[in-house]
Amino acid sequence: MLGSLRLKALTSIGKREFIEDLASIKHRADNLRFNAVEQEGAKELKGPKLLVFKDKDFSSVVGHSSDENRDLYHLGNAPNASKLLEATGKGKHQIQQNIKRVNSRKKEQPNRGGKHDQHLHNQERGSHDQHLQSQSRVLADENIKRARDQLIRAKTYLSFAPPSSNSHLMKELRTRIKEVEQAVGDACKDSDLPRSASQKMKAMEASLSKASRAYPHCSRMAAKLRAMAYNAEEQIRVQKNQESYLVQLAGRTTPKGLHCLSMRLTAEYFFLQPEERKFPNQQKLNDPDLYHYAIFSDNILACAVVVNSTMSSAKEPEKIVFHVVTDSLNLPAISMWFLLNPPGKATIHIQSIENFDWLSTKYNSTLKEQKSNDPRYTSILNHLRFYLPDIFPALNKIVLFDHDVVVQKDLSGIWSVDMKGKVNAAVETCLESEASYRAMHMFVNLSDPSLEKRFDANACTWAFGMNLFELQEWRRKNLTGLYRDYVQLGLKRPLWKAGSLPLGWITFYNQTVALEKRWHTLGLGYNAGLSSSDIEHAAVLHYDGVMKPWLEIGIPKYKGYWSKHLQYDQPYMQQCNINE
Repeated sequence: MLGSLRLKALTSIGKREFIEDLASIKHRADNLRFNAVEQEGAKELKGPKLLVFKDKDFSSVVGHSSDENRDLYHLGNAPNASKLLEATGKGKHQIQQNIKRVNSRKKEQPNRGGKHDQHLHNQERGSHDQHLQSQSRVLADENIKRARDQLIRAKTYLSFAPPSSNSHLMKELRTRIKEVEQAVGDACKDSDLPRSASQKMKAMEASLSKASRAYPHCSRMAAKLRAMAYNAEEQIRVQKNQESYLVQLAGRTTPKGLHCLSMRLTAEYFFLQPEERKFPNQQKLNDPDLYHYAIFSDNILACAVVVNSTMSSAKEPEKIVFHVVTDSLNLPAISMWFLLNPPGKATIHIQSIENFDWLSTKYNSTLKEQKSNDPRYTSILNHLRFYLPDIFPALNKIVLFDHDVVVQKDLSGIWSVDMKGKVNAAVETCLESEASYRAMHMFVNLSDPSLEKRFDANACTWAFGMNLFELQEWRRKNLTGLYRDYVQLGLKRPLWKAGSLPLGWITFYNQTVALEKRWHTLGLGYNAGLSSSDIEHAAVLHYDGVMKPWLEIGIPKYKGYWSKHLQYDQPYMQQCNINE
């Protein structure tokens, strides 16, 4: 009787403990949804015949893991799990299926985890390798600098000895100099010092120590090093002047391919009949309601890029009229180019400065008297911008492009800019923090009495490249006459640096309205550090400076913005070997 009661109590306790532990597992493995299993087990679960689970039996199941799948995995592999499953009645089959599913999932996880861990390991290893490489480069640079310092000191000690000296110390220094120079030369090729270099540098340091004892006079050493530094600075100055001269010279030259292209197009042009040389839609040339763009250039490819880039982003191409003005030498080639490559729905007109009879007399009386070594500054095409109202008498507004620009955005919005009664709309260049900064006193001699009272030295400057001109106001204020007066004044004494920009500042002084920076980004012909964001968001890119994109000296990373508007597979381009 007593044994029967004890067995019932033991069975009741075992059942209660089992239900509580199973409920704990259910709570921890909620994503496996054991609700049905627990309910079935609670209704039909029979007590264990010979064994009751104790805390230690569940310690590996419940207490030692926070991973729910791992808990069930341990449960399926626990020593007494089979006995438990035998006692679960209807829930036995369901629990077995769930445990099998969890076990199979557990087997798959190491593979996935292994791949993920391997990926993380590879990333960490790559980052570590990059860090080591960076440290190695820094160390190599420091060693190369130290080796060069040793060479300078050694050569200085050599200079202290008489030229005919052949002492053991001098021989040793000469040998060490050759060894270290060879090591430095190898390092410059391989970006790292060879392993043997450290021994050579140690040997050099020992030789320098001997020399310092042989020549202990610091004053002589300091004087010699000072003289060497002065000579080095002088050589650097000469090299910089030579480099500047060569860059300026390269900027003035015409590439061989461009010269070839001009010759071939000119020859083709003269094979055409007079009626074949005419461009369509010439009735639009004087329509003031259209968008008129002027380009003054003698460069075929430059004109082509300005026209093509403007058309590539135009929303209303049928309203665009291009006015290209060149000299008589390049008129046939530029005309032939656009006859072969018409600008879509836009209208184009090519004319020569020789057609402006009135210009020759005005120009001869002013610009030809200016003295400048750079023909660009005295070029008629460069100063033709000051005669816009005379060139286009029927127009009210016009946008003037320099030929070294690329258009990236639709420009129809610029025609609605409020001119506020002024003549010129331009981007300002008066922020000292920007590379395009220009101050009036840098180009104009404001100390001259004739200019000192007329102009403020702190007045904001602006840029040519893309300018909107109000021609009616220009005519009314006779700014072309003012320009000619300033040119005549500058012939008497130097009042500004050569070029049309200083003349533009004083001619359009107080007659310029500022455009937003997004309209016009400067510096692609001299500044390699421009922000990519500024470039991408600019409406017009300007390659001002000598490093033009069609020259070999152009800044490589900016050339793509220009070259993408040319078709290099055209026969004439290929015949003249003109490539990107």
